[in-house]
Amino acid sequence: MTPLQQETNKRDQILGLLKGEQPAGIPAFSGLIHVTTEGLASEGLALQEVHHDAGKMARAAASTFKLTGMPSAALPLDLCSPAEALGAELIFYNDEEMQFPQVRKLLFQSTREIRELEIGDWKRGRIGLICEAIRLTKKDIGEHAVVSGMIPGPYTLLIYICKVQNLVLEMKKEPQMVLDALLRLSSFLSNIGNAYLDAGADFITIHEMGGSPGFIGPKPFETFVLPALQKLTLRLRSGQALPRPAVLSVCGKTDSAMGLLAQSGADAISVDQLNDLKASRAALQDKLLFGNIDPVATLWQGNEGSVAEAVQRSKEAGVDAVWPGCDLVIQTPIQNIRKLLS
Repeated sequence: MTPLQQETNKRDQILGLLKGEQPAGIPAFSGLIHVTTEGLASEGLALQEVHHDAGKMARAAASTFKLTGMPSAALPLDLCSPAEALGAELIFYNDEEMQFPQVRKLLFQSTREIRELEIGDWKRGRIGLICEAIRLTKKDIGEHAVVSGMIPGPYTLLIYICKVQNLVLEMKKEPQMVLDALLRLSSFLSNIGNAYLDAGADFITIHEMGGSPGFIGPKPFETFVLPALQKLTLRLRSGQALPRPAVLSVCGKTDSAMGLLAQSGADAISVDQLNDLKASRAALQDKLLFGNIDPVATLWQGNEGSVAEAVQRSKEAGVDAVWPGCDLVIQTPIQNIRKLLS
């Protein structure tokens, strides 16, 4: 079998896995950001320029596959485009800082303002540009790699645009108001996610970092975040003849909440390095489990030996796919990514 045939088989293997088929092996890929400085350099790109040009964004997203054979690409290259579409101003850092865009200033002081927010126009900001970048990435490497359209979870988007101190108080004093705001944001995010899928993304990764039960606790997650995620995953599938898979990525130690995560409607749950994978596997039962290679201590700061050991531990614990536990550090060495795949 040629290397090109192997790459094509990896893509088919991943798509089959997301559809519920039993693969021949355990694939390694990612639906989270996994661009590197070496990949950018190989394409002659600067990080600060890839967020504003569809062609450059597509080349950046595809660069890891081209250097390592990792059969995936994820777009956009930041989590803040939905906040930007709602009107938030972003900070686009210069190349010396080597950081991904962040929200410059909060839009709201209270979730009450979000209940009254007009969210019909979800195409503002860079959403159209990102859709074009997805189309270009799919055209470039789509025969050999899967393409993830990445969106923040509803709670993560909420803390990008609303003052967290007030949000925490309102969760206690006016819980229905907070839930209403999260449900509105779910509808907004589903429009963006479906646009990414229509542009050619093979699946959606919902990166619910801020709203993970590992951070806010299982009970607040069940009360506020879970209903919003259920609405989001349902709307990603609404009216579609073909499967439109979704992966839910959460941060922090979530072993005690795996049963709740399984109810989100996502096809797979991706967990980070703090989880006991065997316990997570047992709690998750028949839901797909992805994870959980430490992106900092192992993939960035480790060596090929430590990467190989971590991958083996994850496979022995029962993961359905080997994933980094979160976005890659942009300085991650290419040789460590190659070892992740071996």
